[in-house]
Amino acid sequence: MKEKLVLIGNGMAGVRTIEEILDRDPNRYQITIIGEEKYPNYNRIMLSNVLQKKMTVSEIITNPLEWYEENQIELINHDPAVKMDPNNKTISTSSGKEISYDKCILATGSRAFILPVEGAHLPGVVGFRTIDDTENMLEAAQKYQRAVVIGGGLLGLEAAKGLLDQGMDVTVVHLEKWLMETQLDEKAGRMLQADLEKQGLKFLMEKATQKILGETRVTGLAFSDGTTIETDIVVMSIGIRSETTLARTTTIEVNRGIVVDDFMKTNVPDVFAVGECAEHNGNVYGLVAPLFEQGKVLADVLTDKETKPYQGSTTFTSLKVSGCDLYSAGNIRETEGINSIEAFDGINYTYKKIFVRENQVVGVVLYGDTSEGNRYYNILRKNESIEEYTPVSLLHMVGEEASTDVSEWPDDEVICGCNGIDKGTIMTAINEKDLTSVADVTKHTKAGGSCGKCKSVIGDVLAYALGGEVVSAPTGICACTDLTRDQIVTQIYAKKLTSSTEVYRELNFSNPEGCPKCRPAINFYLNVAWPKEHEDEKESRYVNERLYANIQNDGTFSVIPRMRGGKTNPQQLLLIAKVAEKYDVPMVKVTGSQRIGLYGVKKDDLPKIWAELEMKSAGAYAKAVRSVKTCVGANFCRFGTQDSMGLGIKLEQRYEFIDTPHKFKMGVSACPRSCVESGVKDFGIIGVDNGFQIYVGGNGGTEVKEAVLLTTVETEQEVIDICGAMLQYYRETGIYAERTAPWIERMGFELVKDVLLDPEKRQELLAALDTAVTGRRGNPWDEVVEDAQTRQELYTVGRV
Repeated sequence: MKEKLVLIGNGMAGVRTIEEILDRDPNRYQITIIGEEKYPNYNRIMLSNVLQKKMTVSEIITNPLEWYEENQIELINHDPAVKMDPNNKTISTSSGKEISYDKCILATGSRAFILPVEGAHLPGVVGFRTIDDTENMLEAAQKYQRAVVIGGGLLGLEAAKGLLDQGMDVTVVHLEKWLMETQLDEKAGRMLQADLEKQGLKFLMEKATQKILGETRVTGLAFSDGTTIETDIVVMSIGIRSETTLARTTTIEVNRGIVVDDFMKTNVPDVFAVGECAEHNGNVYGLVAPLFEQGKVLADVLTDKETKPYQGSTTFTSLKVSGCDLYSAGNIRETEGINSIEAFDGINYTYKKIFVRENQVVGVVLYGDTSEGNRYYNILRKNESIEEYTPVSLLHMVGEEASTDVSEWPDDEVICGCNGIDKGTIMTAINEKDLTSVADVTKHTKAGGSCGKCKSVIGDVLAYALGGEVVSAPTGICACTDLTRDQIVTQIYAKKLTSSTEVYRELNFSNPEGCPKCRPAINFYLNVAWPKEHEDEKESRYVNERLYANIQNDGTFSVIPRMRGGKTNPQQLLLIAKVAEKYDVPMVKVTGSQRIGLYGVKKDDLPKIWAELEMKSAGAYAKAVRSVKTCVGANFCRFGTQDSMGLGIKLEQRYEFIDTPHKFKMGVSACPRSCVESGVKDFGIIGVDNGFQIYVGGNGGTEVKEAVLLTTVETEQEVIDICGAMLQYYRETGIYAERTAPWIERMGFELVKDVLLDPEKRQELLAALDTAVTGRRGNPWDEVVEDAQTRQELYTVGRV
């Protein structure tokens, strides 16, 4: 029997420890993870990107539900542990479940500290620690105008900038003289404040909050100096406190955090602690790098590997708030025995300060230019003498700076500070595992997998290791093959391979059944190559496409009915309301594509809801043509020049349910004001007096890409035809899961333009598209409703 290992806490530190254990001995333990939040493990560092709408919640999920299943981990989610009995080795959860363990890891993390002042628990007062906190802030930004963030630290500033980006009037209240006083000296802190003020943030420095005003909801703050400020929302970001409630109910020693030794052991046998809840040598760490270092030590201990004791961590902070680059590491205070070297460039507005004790760097502060952060950190970490370094050099020639050539760096140079991965580790992985991309390096070493700021340096190391041939090096589509997308598609045509099984066999895939990464890609390529001969392999599609609904973070699903062009009517609204009420749907929301979505639907309720709605699917779950976003257009808007709704509906009717390498979004604006953001759509149309401007290759998401003007045409039919030609060209040449922005960058805009605007080539592509989609499936929801066997196979609880 396997030993039972229970992890309490589903956050970054605990799950990283489990990953490290699985890397060392995947069959050692029967693992259970107990989590308080309803989400699977996610990257908390990226919450500010979600708040600033640079990323979605799904994009910060580090380990989706499938990961737990693949590793045979029982996940007890949204059900926190409330009782621990170390004598009988049991854990009880809020719902009453009792789980036994042989070994237990406490990784309960921390909570946002809420000031203990009058009014702190009024509605409108929030922390900034979780996905739910972030979504509450985004929701508040849609309703209210004014926000106050208490705390001018790293998270507070990111929260403030996120709310500013959502259109709020934001004031940061800070108790100290300058921002981020624990990471920055006064000079850098004031530079940061000046830059943020230029962007629109307001600051009240040296202010102590005495009371939060309001009766039924927050209305303002009162300060100890007698002044007040009005606000609609208060974000508390003044630090965190270790979550030790569970441990304190036992005999486990707790001080500021759960006390552990150099091997992460508590004073209770078989109970360990890592992360923000753990206290080691009097220190509790709130940054990710120390937590991951602790996880590695504990993973060695729990798999009986020889390991060095954990000796504490040298912390560093790298932050970018909308153009404000700063870096901080180590001790940044001038005290007895510590002096500094300071350089301020008022022309380029950059600042560097190095703190030195006995010819060794003990601290670093950089502002404006953080390119040397990694180098200074490694000098600090190695306790390297700086006797032979020139402290300050002005107006030297370009190229005379310290080398940034990774080929000259030693193997112990740390590349990824968050995960403690050095150059030698990355080089070894590249050479031993034939890695050819930054994504491969991240997957195998975890370098670049946290904040992501080191990915460009990882790319430099990769280029050096591969002789500078990163781009042209063979990059297989997955671990099953060294073949690229183009090589596979060429062989599919040349050998007339019409099934995935044939592709795996004839092209010598190492896994004869493929893997989760290549199966959907091969199925797509076969659908494009042989639309009549190849039978779509539904089992190869992702779960969303198999079930015609998006799976949510808690295992429920969304239902988004079709409203072509965003247009609806009272009958549809009544149906949606009736169904939502009958099936106790927890959330009804207008989506970003102007549809109404029902969220939190149980899987076995999906077919019943579809049948009762009597509406069609909006196709919101697939790598396919999505619904078209429109404005009200010339029919109603006094600025509109064209019938945007009418054209949007025609585009949906013509191309809905057509599979593409990735989701394909469209927007039709009736005038250059572009209310539907046509300039960041895969295919965007803007109505002008003489016709329609067509923009292509725009993408929102993690990295926003602005669309490029393709052409201006006079008629709706030309728009529809060019759209169809682009769809087919994208289908024929795109890499599976590649958005149109990188596709156009890879293909070259001029080539794409030449193809789409050549009348003859356009007609060929349209003919190929018509052939490919002849007899395409209609509304998939109807198919499920009418097929009892499909309902039984796919929509019975416990089956996918």
